[in-house]
Amino acid sequence: MGSIHAFMTGVNAYPAHIAKPLTGCVNDITEARRLLTDRTGGAARVRVLLDGAVTVAAVEDGIRTFLGAVGPGDTALFWFSGHGTETVASGADLLIEATGRNQALVCADGPLLDKRLGALLGEVAGRGAHVVAVLDCCYSGGATRDDAEAAGMTARFAPPPPRWGEGEAARSVAREDMAGDAAQGVTRDVELPQVPLRHLLLAASRLDQLSYEGEFDGRRHGVFTHALLGAARAAGPDTTYRKLLAAADARVQRAGGGQRPVLYPEAPGVADLPFLGGAVAGATGDHLLRFGAHGWEVDCGTGHGLRDGAGAEGTEFSVVDTGWAGEPNGPISSDSSDSPNRAGGEDGTAPGGVLRARVVRADRTLVDPVDWLPDTARVYPVVLSALASAPATVSVAADGLPGAAERLAAAVASAGPGGGPSPLLQVVDAPGDSGDPHFRVVARDGFASVLDRDGTALVDPLPFGEDPAGNGAGDPDPRRLAACLTHLAGWRRLRDFTSRPSVLDNQVRVEIVPWDAPDGPALVPDGRGEIVRAYGAGSAERPREPWVSIRLHNRSQRALWCVLLDLTDSYAADSALFPGHFIGPGRTGHALDGDPVQLSLPPTRPLVPGAEVRDWLKLIVAEGELNTVPFRMRAWDPARAVSRADGAGAEDPGTAGVLRFEGPDRSGGRREAGRVTGAVPVRWATRTIALRTVVPWGPTGPGA
Repeated sequence: MGSIHAFMTGVNAYPAHIAKPLTGCVNDITEARRLLTDRTGGAARVRVLLDGAVTVAAVEDGIRTFLGAVGPGDTALFWFSGHGTETVASGADLLIEATGRNQALVCADGPLLDKRLGALLGEVAGRGAHVVAVLDCCYSGGATRDDAEAAGMTARFAPPPPRWGEGEAARSVAREDMAGDAAQGVTRDVELPQVPLRHLLLAASRLDQLSYEGEFDGRRHGVFTHALLGAARAAGPDTTYRKLLAAADARVQRAGGGQRPVLYPEAPGVADLPFLGGAVAGATGDHLLRFGAHGWEVDCGTGHGLRDGAGAEGTEFSVVDTGWAGEPNGPISSDSSDSPNRAGGEDGTAPGGVLRARVVRADRTLVDPVDWLPDTARVYPVVLSALASAPATVSVAADGLPGAAERLAAAVASAGPGGGPSPLLQVVDAPGDSGDPHFRVVARDGFASVLDRDGTALVDPLPFGEDPAGNGAGDPDPRRLAACLTHLAGWRRLRDFTSRPSVLDNQVRVEIVPWDAPDGPALVPDGRGEIVRAYGAGSAERPREPWVSIRLHNRSQRALWCVLLDLTDSYAADSALFPGHFIGPGRTGHALDGDPVQLSLPPTRPLVPGAEVRDWLKLIVAEGELNTVPFRMRAWDPARAVSRADGAGAEDPGTAGVLRFEGPDRSGGRREAGRVTGAVPVRWATRTIALRTVVPWGPTGPGA
């Protein structure tokens, strides 16, 4: 680990013409410096500016010279506690300021634009250092809000006076500053919005929120700073920024300030570095469990693709077995109190401990622990282990067949597991009321056609209702149709599900190459996002089917478990291509153990020009072995539709509307202490590749 340079600034005593005074910012910097000294044993190099010394010029010079002295492997920390402000954006600024506002820190003599700050920090990061900015101020958005301050809270927002300039005026001032720098031989760029972000930001609030200061243990502090410092003191030496901010966020919520801290960028990468730099910490989990103002919550919600409303309780999370005190990925404390260990495991990790969704919101899910009691002082890494899907909707158009929709709805009510309601389907009055996916049932002359939203027929027509012409068609029992719709909904759910942002994303690459050119480049999708392979010239009676080789490259530094599913347009799914194996770091797995993969039409489809078949290859990557039973489905076959006694959902697994991502159950499915015995929760990710195999037209056919 390299050296740590920290430039820490705080302003309480603002001049009256600049902003109202604050009382907690100097305390913020004092305590932040104490934490830094304690964590580094005094080895950190620290420069502190307070009150009137925090001018725009002094801050810029401190970043450029003091933090700019770092080199590769070092850590540069910039900390600001004070007022924030915003001005109206105009001109070119509107291209990069979606809020229509320019944000700025308020120094003792005026504003320092966020774009200018970002450019300065970017220059430091360009030296190879790890750069972190902690900003405890109303970083943006406060002027347009009428938030009522909580009792004892003071907002850190300064309305901009006209002399600070707005839009192009502020940019003109910036250009004058640049001219002055150029005369002194100093090179700087006021506007670098296009420069990739190479530093990490921990901000006190979102763009549209105020941030506050209040009294804690007899001293005034910023709500965010107090929470962040408390979480950092309770954390282990290798805690990551992601885990640290999650713990601080929980504390902010309990303080009642109404603000939501921000970590940026939050994608896997720099956010998973250890706090204050050092070697990359091991991945903790895709999501975190913490105790917030409304109880236990996981930082994953509808914005990440989870289902809300009725049925959302089918979504579950499981605690990852990551070790305990001293381990890189152990849970960290979100409260400085010495709470007793109340987690399910002897060491407090509760590996496999299950959390069931209670309320799914846009950014988080409120959960209930299942038969175990987490420690409210800790943050636990968790993974999504059961994914509930919203039901597909079905509308019925049946001219001359009164009550058709009601009869189908009654059949759906018994089409689920054990003869209960199907969680995969919901009958609605019209397509306009529908969700996605949506199926249209058009009943006419004793048959029902099942159509996609765009009118494409999905299966051959099924008997339904009565044939008014008396030709013997029709079926008064709609259970076969309900079974078909249930099967289609389950298959669509399997084809379309994707992982939430995961540390395993893009770790395994799928390559499809022609069998007769194994050393050539991999096939790439066309403009429709599909890889297309065509039959070749064979005999006069039968063209030659295409053959390919499919390879799975593990590009990571650890062994990963992979399964490659083949989902066909006959509504089947199987794992025969790559049934589920570990692939070593840097190694390659081969579908069918290296044998060629034949792409061909099924025997039921004539090999005529224009005929085609579609496949979707879905790769599932996990840290450990998964149970593949929920990912396998037989093709839809109306002749095999289940009997009335069996229940329509008994044929295929996973028809309960929930996909489970757990290890193979070695114990018959018993749950003990909120977990499935023998099932180990693992992180996972997915990728889907669309394939189309076609019989080409001759020289006089379409497209010739």
